[in-house]
Amino acid sequence: MNAAGLGVVHLDAACVVVDKPSGLLSVPGRGPDKQDCLARRVQAIWPEAQVVHRLDMGTSGLWLMARGPDMQRAFSRAFEQHTVDKRYVAVVAGRMAPPQTADGWDEIDLPLAADWPRRPLQKVDATQGRPSLTRWRVLEAGDDRTRLELAPVTGRTHQLRVHLQAIGHPILGDALYAPPDVQAMAPRLLLHACALRLAHPACEEVLTLRCDPPF
Repeated sequence: MNAAGLGVVHLDAACVVVDKPSGLLSVPGRGPDKQDCLARRVQAIWPEAQVVHRLDMGTSGLWLMARGPDMQRAFSRAFEQHTVDKRYVAVVAGRMAPPQTADGWDEIDLPLAADWPRRPLQKVDATQGRPSLTRWRVLEAGDDRTRLELAPVTGRTHQLRVHLQAIGHPILGDALYAPPDVQAMAPRLLLHACALRLAHPACEEVLTLRCDPPF
């Protein structure tokens, strides 16, 4: 479905889910040059649509907006209570071996906090950081890069980007956290929100959505 150039993945009386392009803000930023954003483009068609969560400007993929305040409260509660299963695909620098676990998944458990002198950057902070947990598994490993599936358990700012950089495998094209040579390995941040699964607040059904990465 394509409404006014929006890649609509799902639409019902409770929500609209679109495929966010990389390079577009989710919500307005500071300054007149940062007012164009996906939220306002969606609201131009569905004025009642309200923001529930955010994706970084460089991240592409599934982005959900609630239709009306009641649905915004219900969807926001689901995200806050970590009952939404979110999956991402990322391509990171270096070769990562599959975890030697029964299910093929491993975890990055590192507390994160704002890096105030370098805002909006975040950092690993064992003293002041908030608990942050990312699950990951290898999809494909090459000589100099690895494709991962990521399942963030918490939803901290820049969590996936900082966690992967912290273990020595920054995401390709990451202009904030990757060194220059890794930034140059891709024309954009290779991070894509590929799946959402959650209980639909307006009915008894489970809403399951997928959106394949463009890289």
